[in-house]
Amino acid sequence: MTEPTLRILKVEVLSDDWATLKKTTLEYLRRDGTWSTQVRQTFDRGDGAAVLPYDAARGMVLLVRQFRYPAYVHGHHEPLIEVCAGVLDADDPETCARKEAEEELGYRLGALTRVFDCFMSPGAVTERLSLFTAPYRPEDRFSDGGGHASEGEDIEVLEITLEQALAMMAAGKIIDAKTVMLLQHAKLAGLMERQA
Repeated sequence: MTEPTLRILKVEVLSDDWATLKKTTLEYLRRDGTWSTQVRQTFDRGDGAAVLPYDAARGMVLLVRQFRYPAYVHGHHEPLIEVCAGVLDADDPETCARKEAEEELGYRLGALTRVFDCFMSPGAVTERLSLFTAPYRPEDRFSDGGGHASEGEDIEVLEITLEQALAMMAAGKIIDAKTVMLLQHAKLAGLMERQA
């Protein structure tokens, strides 16, 4: 039996509204064999999924532009350019990615490829994101997208070339981590060349 490396001493719920913020006092067994008492806060809003739709024949990708208040209060006043994404709620990651593409982009996507799962900010946020790519064609569009106005969403759909997106990333115009990761993956994996 493996020795426990963590002992939870106390958990306090600091906020439980849209997400849960907890303060935990714990003891952690260090590599040198000593126990260290630590206090950590965790922000739990659930896991999520994101997808980068791409049209290899035309060299295009679909992104969204939307206002993000946390970025705004940190001094980034322009809307962020991102891949479409959402919280899983009761869905599995693939179902969530498909729903978000339909709601935000107005597209029904082809087969999804799971690229990887990752923690975006593991020092404080519990969320694990499942990242996907998926092919699309112009005829897969069935609505204007834009998200749900009832949920406060005001989403602009952007269809640009992968090369334009990479140039925007290099110029600091695309700064969302999940988007940067998926755009780099698309380039490194040769999605446009392989499928064209």
